Amino acid sequence: MSHSSSSAYGLWSLVILNSVLFIFFALSFFKPQSQRDWRSFGAFSGFLVALFTEMYGFPLTIYLTLPWLQRYFPGVNWLTHDSGHLLEEMIGWRANPHFGPFHILSDILIGGGFWLLAASWPPLYRAQKEHRLADTGPYARIRHPQYVAFVVIMFGFLLQWPTLITLALFPILVFMYWRLGKAEERDSLAAFGDGYRAYMRSTPAVIPRLSRRRDAQARPDATS
Repeated sequence: MSHSSSSAYGLWSLVILNSVLFIFFALSFFKPQSQRDWRSFGAFSGFLVALFTEMYGFPLTIYLTLPWLQRYFPGVNWLTHDSGHLLEEMIGWRANPHFGPFHILSDILIGGGFWLLAASWPPLYRAQKEHRLADTGPYARIRHPQYVAFVVIMFGFLLQWPTLITLALFPILVFMYWRLGKAEERDSLAAFGDGYRAYMRSTPAVIPRLSRRRDAQARPDATS
């Protein structure tokens, strides 16, 4: 086994550093303005703090599941940092976990999620400034790209470092983003009327179509 045998917990400075860096990074792309925006961003921030607390501070999940882990996966020092990459350990990956299949997929999802978050802000900002419907950039493919970005980032982190707390938080946050998306749609319908109805018919909520074809019927003017 090539894993490092040194413990990497109790590093609260890394908990704070990583939490602040990732939260600030997301904040620079998301730029919340309304109370609804801050609520969604606050939930995402809480997820990150819980994640990094277990990643570098106190491995609660490891301690709670240690008897089960030792029974079904013997011969592993579960108190090392490398062993916190649970999915790699469970499939028998004994090389550097940062090059394991789940970690690589995690990096792709996290990077893609932050890219989507960054790409979604400019068209939304321009639309808000011009008092019109946001339907360009990622909004031309899905109606809620920023919420999708948050979910993709969180799922990526779950693949990299699953914990009991973040696993419990994930479906709650997904449901919260779904409700926020529905609330946004009600507001947009009130503001843009038939223009937004046509947009809803032609643009999926969260999963983009393979084809970029829109309805043959042109949308009414969507400006307010």
